Amino acid sequence: MNQIQELHKQAMDLAEAAFTAKLRGNLEQASQVSRQAFDKESQVAALIANQIDAEPTRSVLHRSAATLAIDCGEFRAAERLIAIALSGNPPQEIAQELKDLFIQINLRPYLKRHGLTFDEENLRNLILDQQGS
Repeated sequence: MNQIQELHKQAMDLAEAAFTAKLRGNLEQASQVSRQAFDKESQVAALIANQIDAEPTRSVLHRSAATLAIDCGEFRAAERLIAIALSGNPPQEIAQELKDLFIQINLRPYLKRHGLTFDEENLRNLILDQQGS
């Protein structure tokens, strides 16, 4: 587990550095460092993928890797990471977050395939209305 913890810490440090670079307007550096964070976290997820009894750590690490994949535009990799996480026994809350990530990356392509447009402003208003209820 020490290797997993060390790689995860490195990935999170890189993700934080990417976030800082993005805030400073250095988008190229942010992109490069985000990619490094994704690569590290993917390694971590692979190390624990077959340890079904290592929940919630297993699903949390896969969710983290999937989120970083999305940040890098690696949507297929994110889908695979989500599927692996859900194939175990993640806690309900984490399972829901994984499903939400899956919807986040697939909603636009789904609507586009069916000839529907995606109005982000209306969706944002709908979400705000639901939260206010």
